[in-house]
Amino acid sequence: MTKILLLSDTHSYIDDDVLKYVKQADEVWHAGDIGDLKVTDAIEALKPLRAVYGNIDDAKVRQVFPENNRFMCEGVDVWITHIGGYPNRYNVLVRDEIYKNPPRLFICGHSHILKVMPDKKLKLLHMNPGAIGKYGFHKVRTMLRFTIEGTEIKDLEVIEFKK
Repeated sequence: MTKILLLSDTHSYIDDDVLKYVKQADEVWHAGDIGDLKVTDAIEALKPLRAVYGNIDDAKVRQVFPENNRFMCEGVDVWITHIGGYPNRYNVLVRDEIYKNPPRLFICGHSHILKVMPDKKLKLLHMNPGAIGKYGFHKVRTMLRFTIEGTEIKDLEVIEFKK
């Protein structure tokens, strides 16, 4: 069993409220727009991190993190990217690959809108944790946590903070 904390769009902001949840996770996954490596340094000081860069990230961040991160977590094929789109409306940069070789769990950020939805055609689960940073149009800061046990994704929980 692996407890995951999923966040995105920190835009250089991290605080003790977020780090409290980092400490409770087994792994932290960041879906891009990190902003400043101090964010990922703070997370990595506490827990293992898997992350991708986003469209606002500079060359320093892009040297450390890839645009796409595809890996196995227990028995679940996971793909994290920043700008991925949604089921039936995937971004042109990922569309061909996602249709040829769909993961079980597809994660992106960018929109600042929390959304979890199945893609019944591709038999995958799409997750966007919204935005946990203070920069952007969102009114509530959000992230997700869930558990992966074998091939099962379960115990999904939305975590919200006032902006």
